[in-house]
Amino acid sequence: MTDGFKRFDMAREPLRPVWVWRALMWLLSAPAVSGHKTIVHHHGTEGIKPPFLLLCNHNAFFDFKVATTLLYPAHANYVVAIDGFIGREWLLRQVGCICKRKFTNDVTLIRQLKRVVDNGDVAVVYPEARYSLCGTTAVLPASLGKLCKLLGVPVVTLICHGHHVNSPFWNLHDRKVQPTEADYTLQFTAEELKTATPDEINTRLVQAFQYDDFAWQLERGIRTPYKGRAEGLHKVLYQCPHCGTEYRMSSSGTTLRCEHCGKTWNMSELGVLSADDGNTEFSHIPDWYEWERANVRREVEEGRYSSGELQVLVRTLPNAKRFLVLGKGTLVHDMNGFRVRCKDPLGKEFAMDIPVPSAYSCHIEYEYLGKFGDCVDLNTLEDTWYIYPFGRDFAVTKFALATEELYYAHRRSIGKPCPPGLA
Repeated sequence: MTDGFKRFDMAREPLRPVWVWRALMWLLSAPAVSGHKTIVHHHGTEGIKPPFLLLCNHNAFFDFKVATTLLYPAHANYVVAIDGFIGREWLLRQVGCICKRKFTNDVTLIRQLKRVVDNGDVAVVYPEARYSLCGTTAVLPASLGKLCKLLGVPVVTLICHGHHVNSPFWNLHDRKVQPTEADYTLQFTAEELKTATPDEINTRLVQAFQYDDFAWQLERGIRTPYKGRAEGLHKVLYQCPHCGTEYRMSSSGTTLRCEHCGKTWNMSELGVLSADDGNTEFSHIPDWYEWERANVRREVEEGRYSSGELQVLVRTLPNAKRFLVLGKGTLVHDMNGFRVRCKDPLGKEFAMDIPVPSAYSCHIEYEYLGKFGDCVDLNTLEDTWYIYPFGRDFAVTKFALATEELYYAHRRSIGKPCPPGLA
């Protein structure tokens, strides 16, 4: 791209955070962990020492606080998306963060993680690469097994429970859930990695990453009396299971509603849905979400999936200084992948194409920063575009589901289907 913007220096070596920064991070994290009365279950990790690779699930910013408290006082370097660096690159570099553009194949990142473990430290990776949309496992990259083999250090997982129901991606209000839990598990020793194949590693990691926050909440009887607990849920549950209409769901208070047919559902303090007419299609939120996925899969299999041409505003993030308005234009997401075209105010044209084989998933945001609306985040190795569609005939959740289903269909078409949970 020849837009003249200075790019983020992705190749710059990660810093080892000095004791002052490590202590500060702990001081900022420990009170929240204590406040939620987090219970950590150790499984073979008693007394484990660096270097090792820590793979964490991702539901909320609270994930970082649990990991930071657990690892202190060890040196640790965290992989963080570039939007996390906005306006604070110096600070995040000082505390050891490594920048990444989401869902890109970045060889530079591999080299940096190798440096971290060669330094005798902990490399912390969130392989789902985005907050879970409904408190269940997001797709994991198939390259995980190869990464573990390459690093050659123990592999540990940190799977947190309760973070989504405490502060869901679609409504970040803190519900004060107590207690939250975490499973801190040694998956492979360095010796075990030598004989394990990448596929065997992936199989175990996929099993380790199976979680369901709403099932966890119901099983433990944890109530969330927050009166606005359903607000924003229509961002995830965008299709009515009663009439089948898309993009006409709304939510307020504890109620989810289809504006097309008028049907309503109530969300209980235990996170359970019940239809007000007595005919509840899905009481478990992830089941509704997976029903939507199945519908998208059917569109893909029949070759008819398309968002149509949507009018959009594009903001670009070439570096960590700030978002810049690139211009207005169009977005099409269909059987060929993403196609974005836009013009800046001077008429200069820009384009980004993300073909199906190059993206196994994508990052989306709901009401980004509370003022910009819903968007899809598309990346190349050099740039990040936050793309905001206009109107109401779209759901960024469907973009995310379709990106994954298109990728799976492509893999099947070339005789290389993905194992469950991997891409």
